[in-house]
Amino acid sequence: MSKQIGLIRLKGKIGGVSFYKSGGDDLARVANGPTKDRIDNDPAFIRTRENNKEFGGSATAAKSFRLALAFIIQSMGDSRLTSRLTKLFKEINSLSVTATRGQRPITLSAHRPMLMNFELNKNISFSSVFNAPFSFANTPARDEGSITVPAFLPQNFINAPVGATHFRLISAIGVVSDYNYNSSNEAYEPTDPSLNILAALDATPVTALNGIVPVNFTLTTTLPGTPTMTGTVSVVQCLGIEFYQRIGSTDYLLAQGNCMKVVNVF
Repeated sequence: MSKQIGLIRLKGKIGGVSFYKSGGDDLARVANGPTKDRIDNDPAFIRTRENNKEFGGSATAAKSFRLALAFIIQSMGDSRLTSRLTKLFKEINSLSVTATRGQRPITLSAHRPMLMNFELNKNISFSSVFNAPFSFANTPARDEGSITVPAFLPQNFINAPVGATHFRLISAIGVVSDYNYNSSNEAYEPTDPSLNILAALDATPVTALNGIVPVNFTLTTTLPGTPTMTGTVSVVQCLGIEFYQRIGSTDYLLAQGNCMKVVNVF
């Protein structure tokens, strides 16, 4: 693998060399693998075809997670969030031992603990930034989640980035359906498309970090439309924190320090 250091940035294949971008770097490597036609048709690559199908299904399931939280991921997620989620859903997919390889279902509903404590930004642990105790709960109908934060002094329990004067907590819930392989169109599809990626958000007021009076919060997130949840969908409940710098009467969202993690899956 080589890096491009010249002024001209290339992308694609030239003379058997592939040019591409990864991790912010412009890279080049010799393209010497099997052709797409061989992978698609050669019996020797049957396992590769099976893995490709399941990897694609895992990526689709991961996309459901990202779409359900699309309104907050931009400020909370890291650059590797998509690949980390896809890897996690592929691990869930691999746990199915009875289905045919290449068509194994992706059943988050049977493996919800695997998503617990998942960090949206692997570079910033939520618990390293926000240390105040909190509790979470959900309704029996699974259409609402709540997070309660008892009274605490922000300056004692929040590790804020330089320049931050204020913060707010954000609670988000999103519905992620299980996925099954549809052999008629050779694709993975959600078992509950009408429930998949439903979402809701609640946030505290923007609050001073240096206040001398303890603050407490209750955040309640309710899915829209009073949906009837099924056993093959999971509701992912997240808690995050955003930091602001107040100048005059305007609060400016900072680019650093913001983080969120999955606190419950029900």
